[in-house]
Amino acid sequence: MTRSARRTRRIRVAVAFATSLLSAGACSSSGSDTGKGSSVSSSSSPSGTITVFAAASLQESFTALGKQFEEDHPGTGITFNFGGSDTLAASIVSGAPADVFAAASTATMATVTGGKAAAGPPATFARNQLEIATLSGNPDRITSLSDLTEPGRKVVVCDRTVPCGAAARKALDAGGVQLTPVSYEQDVKSALTKVELKEADAALVYRTDVRAAGDRVEGVEFPESAKAVNDYPIALLKNAPNPETAKAFMALVRSAEGQQVLTGHGFLEP
Repeated sequence: MTRSARRTRRIRVAVAFATSLLSAGACSSSGSDTGKGSSVSSSSSPSGTITVFAAASLQESFTALGKQFEEDHPGTGITFNFGGSDTLAASIVSGAPADVFAAASTATMATVTGGKAAAGPPATFARNQLEIATLSGNPDRITSLSDLTEPGRKVVVCDRTVPCGAAARKALDAGGVQLTPVSYEQDVKSALTKVELKEADAALVYRTDVRAAGDRVEGVEFPESAKAVNDYPIALLKNAPNPETAKAFMALVRSAEGQQVLTGHGFLEP
């Protein structure tokens, strides 16, 4: 082989070697980019907004959990619709757009599951118990259910179609107490507000709402409330616009961290 031929051969080998290195580098770079893309677009990462229909008694605890969820998952947002569980359930069955429903009783949740509006079976995440909410300082010295029947005493309860009203009826029946309320309210917050505004002397509401009201009212425990403890179920809705983020919020509610928030607001563990 001549010197010129050997020189040409060495150049070809060098070019081929350099080309192979560039190809290897490109493959490596491509593999790295694919990995990053896979991580960013992972469907397990919550994104977007969800709408949660929840019982009025969950307002304080769910608002706190919603704020925590949004902080943990930047770019997400939660819109809450708090109200009487029966009204919310009826809206969902009628087609109101929502991702999650959290009810104050299994009977109310049955309206949604029976209406084929839930994506799967509900799960109980908390329980709640009644207390007597009195005016701050309890000026009437109310200590029992029977005290609510005193002549001239103005007492409000939730309507019996609402979970807190159904629970109140169970407790009154357990104590053999016949009560004539001055009004029936459509949700527990409305019943409590009557006492806060001094439009009523007392109300049968959840212990969580008494706690949320702070020193504006005073709570009185009574033994018959143990006969009327409500389970709180939560469910993903069948036509949820954002089911993955909805599932992530539900997971937070049921997690140890979520349970700590709920019990901190007065709920009982499921």
